[in-house]
Amino acid sequence: MSSAWHPTSRGTLTVHTVSHTELNVRLAQDIAQRLASAIRARGFAVLSVSGGKSPVTLFEALRVIDIDWSHVRVTLVDERCVPRGHPDSNALLVQTHLLQDLAAKAQLVFMVANAAAPLDTPATLAKTASLAMTAAGVADVLVLGMGADGHTASLFAQAPHLTDALDLRSTQTCVAIELAHPPANAPFARITQTLAQILSARHIVLPLTGTDKMSTLQQAWQQATPALPISFVLQQNQTPVALWLAN
Repeated sequence: MSSAWHPTSRGTLTVHTVSHTELNVRLAQDIAQRLASAIRARGFAVLSVSGGKSPVTLFEALRVIDIDWSHVRVTLVDERCVPRGHPDSNALLVQTHLLQDLAAKAQLVFMVANAAAPLDTPATLAKTASLAMTAAGVADVLVLGMGADGHTASLFAQAPHLTDALDLRSTQTCVAIELAHPPANAPFARITQTLAQILSARHIVLPLTGTDKMSTLQQAWQQATPALPISFVLQQNQTPVALWLAN
């Protein structure tokens, strides 16, 4: 972490600073312990994960840890509006990199259940996803990511109706996100858990690497602003959040 600024734990937010080589192994062990505890307490555990390339190494470290994966339900924090076998599907990424080895016994809860096009409208897909997320239960561990632009899940600063998605009084579990100018590498409408749903998790982890993301984190650390949606996760006292930073 090549920055002079180092965040410190405060309130419900804790900070773990580890080496690049240890980050994913230690975080995977922490997640596995929490899932195992949930299984002992309630008979099952819910792990909610984000897509993209960043968590792949974490998934590959987690899938070889010996817990009772047959009692783990895996949900998605967000998803692209594509069939579940599409190369850009977060579900396919999770199946490919997490639900292998010992973790192959886990149950994946799809946000988009369609195996092929055509799909329903994003709004309709979001309603169906909401039902699936609610049925899966409260996440024991929710793994977030953050872009250098400060977005998390598919909560982008430029998203239409972002205010509604960030409203903690909202009873919506998932909403559709249709950006006027989506990322060029993933030009799809999306479905995302709302902030209220994200903060319903029992424990949130946010692993970060890279100086660009550290700069964004420093800004988000100061105050909650719609310009940096991740700031609403950091600036709340409802849900424990653990930052895992590579130095």
